Amino acid sequence: MSIPAAYLGVIIIWSTTPLTVKWSGEDVGFLFGVTGRMVLGTILSLIVLKAIRIPLPMNRQAHATYSASAIGIFGAMLCVYWSAQFIPSGFISVIFAIAPITTGIFASVILNERDFNILKILGFLFGFAGIALIFHDGMTMGENALQGIAGTFTAVLMFSISGVLVKKYGQDMHALAANSGGLIYGTTLFLLTWVLVDGSLPETVPIRAMGSILYLGIVGTAVGFTLYMYLLGKQSPSTLAMITLVTPVTALYLGSWLNGEMIGKMIWAGTGMILVGLMLYTEPKQLMRRLKA
Repeated sequence: MSIPAAYLGVIIIWSTTPLTVKWSGEDVGFLFGVTGRMVLGTILSLIVLKAIRIPLPMNRQAHATYSASAIGIFGAMLCVYWSAQFIPSGFISVIFAIAPITTGIFASVILNERDFNILKILGFLFGFAGIALIFHDGMTMGENALQGIAGTFTAVLMFSISGVLVKKYGQDMHALAANSGGLIYGTTLFLLTWVLVDGSLPETVPIRAMGSILYLGIVGTAVGFTLYMYLLGKQSPSTLAMITLVTPVTALYLGSWLNGEMIGKMIWAGTGMILVGLMLYTEPKQLMRRLKA
């Protein structure tokens, strides 16, 4: 598969994921929604792995890769699904737009990617100023909204460190194998969490919730995670996270159009600051060349 096609696929999936995450927990509980998604995605990934005869390594490096992947699959997704109960779906994508910056920070520590300059520092400041505006807007929406925003930001940190650690340990592993192994680890943790915390099946599952779970399990998990792992093996974590330059705006529009979510001026201002920060942070060389021209 070409890298541009994989990028386009991830952009479409990540743009639609926040809204379907919110829908998947309606009337069934967020734990049932995320666990059902992960079980389905894991089964499909293992079927594909078997069909195309790709082995699932079980050496020490492979287990390190699966564990690193599970930080994002279990830790980040659990925080996202919990947070989706309290905030509009578009907020999730906007907050995740800060991922390139947090990924870059973790990469500088873990992978020794030390290329900070004045533009990256400005990008860092703009990005986190945008997050501050979103937190300020959350204060006007009540304590639950603040919890949802904080939970989503925690998910971003887990997602970022997961991507960096997978890059460190899984460079020589096939993307499908790395994805499937991480899903096995993550889904096992989701099943244990669901059994211990809830453990009850809903009497009925609304059509929209069922459709969302199926979409997230098939497209969001089996396809989306595999594309992400494929790109992670071809690109640096910070470059891959640039996808979040596009998805915040598309996710906000989808939430407003399909779910009637009200997006205030403060959120748009915060989104704009984050995107400016990302441009400064991820494209410093290009900007420096233009300034010198």
